[in-house]
Amino acid sequence: MSTADSPKRSMRTPLGRVRNLGAAHSGTSDFWRQRLTAVAMTLLMIPVLVIIMMTLGRNQAGAKQILGSLPIAVIMMLFIVASAWHMKIGMQVVIEDYVHNEKLKLTAIMLNNFFSIAVALASIYAILQLSSGV
Repeated sequence: MSTADSPKRSMRTPLGRVRNLGAAHSGTSDFWRQRLTAVAMTLLMIPVLVIIMMTLGRNQAGAKQILGSLPIAVIMMLFIVASAWHMKIGMQVVIEDYVHNEKLKLTAIMLNNFFSIAVALASIYAILQLSSGV
C-alpha cells in the first residue's frame, strides 16, 4: 500500500476529524466570536467617543437629552452588548487556560457568565430609562 492510498495519519479520532474539533472540544468558535465583537467595538468606538464628547461639560438634563435620543441609545446598546460579550469570552478563555481545579473552573465560568449578563442588563436598563424619559 503506497502512502497515497493510505489514510492520512493523525492523532485525532475519526469523530474529531469529522467535527473538526481540537482537544478543547469547542473548535474555534470562541476565537471568531471574540474577533467579531472586537471588530464591532472598533466600528462603534468613534460614534461612542463622539457621544461621550457631546455630553462633556453639560449638566445632567443636557446629558439626559443627548443620551435619550433613539439613534444614540441604539449605538450605546450595541456597544454595550459587544463589550459585554467580548468581556465574557475573554475572561472565559483565561479561566479555562489557568484554572486547573475543575470545580473552581466551573464556578468561575458560571460567575463570569452571570457577571457579564448583569453588567449588560444593568447598562441596557439605564440606557432604556434615559431614552424613555422616565
